[in-house]
Amino acid sequence: MKYLIPNADDFGYTRDVNDGIIHAHRQGILTATTLMATGREFDHAVELAHQNPGLDVGVHLVLVGSDGFPPTVTGLIGELTRGRIRVYDELSAQVRKVLAAGLQPTHLDTHKHTHLLPPVLDAVARIASEFQIPWVRRPFDLPLHAGTLHAGTVPWQRRVVSRGLGFARARFHRVLTRHGCRTTDHFAGFQITGHYDGAELARLIRDLPEGVTEFMCHPGFCTEELQAARTRLKESRRRELDALTSAEVRAAIEESNVTLARYAEIR
Repeated sequence: MKYLIPNADDFGYTRDVNDGIIHAHRQGILTATTLMATGREFDHAVELAHQNPGLDVGVHLVLVGSDGFPPTVTGLIGELTRGRIRVYDELSAQVRKVLAAGLQPTHLDTHKHTHLLPPVLDAVARIASEFQIPWVRRPFDLPLHAGTLHAGTVPWQRRVVSRGLGFARARFHRVLTRHGCRTTDHFAGFQITGHYDGAELARLIRDLPEGVTEFMCHPGFCTEELQAARTRLKESRRRELDALTSAEVRAAIEESNVTLARYAEIR
């Protein structure tokens, strides 16, 4: 059996991103999202989450690119080396904020995949265990098959980074296993973020392997609010939203016998 969990990052970032995520859920294939406790539109996202109980909500744990945190992963590594960030305290506070808003998170992931860093992974796995949040993202991208994307669509630098992340795989799974955390069988979306349309997403879906695959995505409407925000993902969020709601993608799911799933449903 092939199961697909389309999971949107950055819920709570801006109102237009929030609205785009809900549109992708109501009108498209999106089944899950992760909420930024540090997002400036956190309250708006919480309201929308309560109005859409069929959407799984997890926590998008933030240690970079937000007020009070280093702007880059390189900066975060420096702060961790100098012992200036209490990772567990920071991230557990974010989870508690989501819980206090009346939401029970089903899964965890991190902004910029920072849980690939050993001290962050240790904290995330501990938090998942203590707060009984069963699923943690495994950010190791599926290989892209020839023809999945148009030639040159994915920047070569991102391909190199994706392949390089494999060095962390063994320890990553050991830590999660020790804490009783679950991961999907496969993960996709890192390489093609911001670089796909409905036809290309449909090709990826047709190539899915057996098992459960998380597809990371970043849908959103792109209004003046998002245009003014500090993010490289702007117009591409609308393209991703259009892909997630396209008839072509729906047809690919049906033709390939892929089942849309939620974390809460998988036993």
